[in-house]
Amino acid sequence: MKRLALAAFSAAMILPGLSAVARADQVSDAIASALEAYNAGDVQFAMDELTMAQQLLQAQKAERLTGFLPEAPDGWTRTMNTDMNTGLGMMGAGTGAEATYEGPEASFRITLMADNPMVASMGALLGNSALMATMGKVVRVGQVRVLQQENSLQTLVGNRVMVQAQDAAPDIMMPVFEKIDFVGLEKFGS
Repeated sequence: MKRLALAAFSAAMILPGLSAVARADQVSDAIASALEAYNAGDVQFAMDELTMAQQLLQAQKAERLTGFLPEAPDGWTRTMNTDMNTGLGMMGAGTGAEATYEGPEASFRITLMADNPMVASMGALLGNSALMATMGKVVRVGQVRVLQQENSLQTLVGNRVMVQAQDAAPDIMMPVFEKIDFVGLEKFGS
């Protein structure tokens, strides 16, 4: 009972200083609910609320990652894959964003994956220029080394974000690939 009273007192002291927007934030609400449930001895509900908060944070992170996908060139369309993170959840977590670019004579996908076990496993390959050269042609996009293969462009940014363009000739994909903010992507999630 003392813990619950202490939590209520703490919330009463903190909440007036927060904006209405912050108080209405679903993540904050879920965390506060988890703390309340924990203090009341309901560990399972506390865990459920923390899982909810984690899912909401993951969705926010995915939305930010999606912002790094370039707009479609003139005459092309871009279609976002909204199910990308569901698939990553089955692969062991991480955050992802994907878009399909369709033009008059070709289409391709750009995929961004961050903090995923597959990214970690590809790190040894895409983080080493000599190994990359054994797999295909290595080209530069700004300060980023890109592995260019038939119908594929791949790179690793900041040792944690894998960027792939697939399904079209590299010369078709490169103008869109070059528009990715690799400097900003390196700071993603920081």
